[in-house]
Amino acid sequence: MATGKKYIFVIAGGPLGDNDFFRAEVARFGPAALVCADGGARHLDALAMAPEVIIGDMDSLPPEFLEQCAARGCRIIRHPRTKKETDTQLALEYAWKLLPHEVRVYGSMGARLDHTLANIFLLAAAKQGVATKLVDEWCEVFLVTKKTVIEGTAGQTVSLFPLSAPVEGINLEGFAYPLSGGTMEIGAPYGISNLLLAERAVISVASGSLLVVKYHHPDRFPGSI
Repeated sequence: MATGKKYIFVIAGGPLGDNDFFRAEVARFGPAALVCADGGARHLDALAMAPEVIIGDMDSLPPEFLEQCAARGCRIIRHPRTKKETDTQLALEYAWKLLPHEVRVYGSMGARLDHTLANIFLLAAAKQGVATKLVDEWCEVFLVTKKTVIEGTAGQTVSLFPLSAPVEGINLEGFAYPLSGGTMEIGAPYGISNLLLAERAVISVASGSLLVVKYHHPDRFPGSI
């Protein structure tokens, strides 16, 4: 994907998932800066990849590992263990300051529900103009606060949830279940399991924050056979 756009990958400490998928992402969006949130550096080490930066309190990485990373030119940004921010939040704040076109966060969903929810809510803190997505081999998760063009494949599942209450003036174009001027409120998840009709769709909202979960493959979901 030689678009000239600047991408940053943030690698958190949760399950990375399929290694081949992550390698394909690196090839697709490269060259992308690789920023690790503390223990996320282990994922890159296992893939023989080197991060540019490791950020966090370093409670998940032994000193000798950090020394080896520093010797290879990796920048280590250490924070106290008494900090109020999560390591992923610190890595995202670092990435947003660089003003890339998009920040893609890996190892951010899966094992612990509380960590996954924390990462979802971090999407609301993204610097204006910097697209930010949580990504794994199954789906990508992002917010819409104004207007977003969705590119994909007909039949892909896209679910929508209000992250603020209410989300008003919702318009969906190019979906199996379109919407014009709709409202979504917490406690009424009628936006789940919509479908793309073609390779392009549009989501817009007048006010509020709409959480979008877009699955990569039609009819393929975690746990399905």
